[in-house]
Amino acid sequence: MADKDFTSAAFQAHLAEHRLMGARCRTCGSLYLPPRPMCAKCYSEDMEWTAVPAQGTLAAFTTIHIAPTAMIEAGYGRDNPYCSGIVKLENGLAISAQILGVDAKNPASIQIGAPLTVEFVERGEGEAKKTVLAFRV
Repeated sequence: MADKDFTSAAFQAHLAEHRLMGARCRTCGSLYLPPRPMCAKCYSEDMEWTAVPAQGTLAAFTTIHIAPTAMIEAGYGRDNPYCSGIVKLENGLAISAQILGVDAKNPASIQIGAPLTVEFVERGEGEAKKTVLAFRV
């Protein structure tokens, strides 16, 4: 994959390989997740792919009962809600992802600050197969 290819498709390709990758500015060292083609701090376009930590903590969350189509197809909905959260990684970056291993029907049991580990969830079949980023308590 070319270093200049910082699209969502390129990020998705890394997820399909079960790698959590961000972008690092070669000029000032700033890190971005999801990756971006230009540094927001120094405006350099000299970016490179870099592996980011697979562990973090739960910074915020919500439980979702009215699911979009992809999540309905995965079995979620009014009677089976799921949890989505902001994960603060060990290096300070943060990303939104599905949170697994929690009781979304009982949000009071979900703890901010809970340790999380990346998990790559495969959904769909054949050409529709997609790897989704999630984190597990």
